[in-house]
Amino acid sequence: MSPSSDKSSSEYIAVRETINEYTAEERTQLLHLAHASIASVFTREEFPSEPPSAHLAENRGVFTTLYSRGELRGCVGYVMPTVSLYRSVIETSRAAAFDDPRFAPLLAQELPALKVSLSILSPLAPIQPAQVEIGHHGLLITLGDRHGLLLPQVPLEHGWDRTEFLAQTCRKAGLPRDAWLTGATLEAFSAEIFGEN
Repeated sequence: MSPSSDKSSSEYIAVRETINEYTAEERTQLLHLAHASIASVFTREEFPSEPPSAHLAENRGVFTTLYSRGELRGCVGYVMPTVSLYRSVIETSRAAAFDDPRFAPLLAQELPALKVSLSILSPLAPIQPAQVEIGHHGLLITLGDRHGLLLPQVPLEHGWDRTEFLAQTCRKAGLPRDAWLTGATLEAFSAEIFGEN
């Protein structure tokens, strides 16, 4: 559904809030899992392949963001909930460390300084541009075979207002900055975001 269509606000699905869905223990387990999955590439050590709880076995989209000495070191994620959260964290952590094309693959000596942040996504839902809330919504824009996604924390980190957030999401997709006004499909999600200082 295009954000420029004549649909009323009531016909758009509300994005579900997911803040504090995961306990402190679950957050710790997931962050430890991210580190262990990256380290295992170097050590060949194995860790449990099955989720420790039914909650972590639920299919969820997630983005893993890596930082080294305060600087972005990689970010990869799954938008759609195609596998369990547990498996998604394993796979996106390794991909962020070794397959993000913006960065060279992580080196073993970088492990001690590595910090992890996880963004666990709610389901995607259509949204009108005027409904986008900075700091609450992440965005996915689609036009033809082009897609661009930005997480909820990105506009806060850059000081963007709603219009700039929409424009930058278009830019991420390789689209004109005003594509959100000219027929692109706009979807939103919320995220539970947690990580290490």
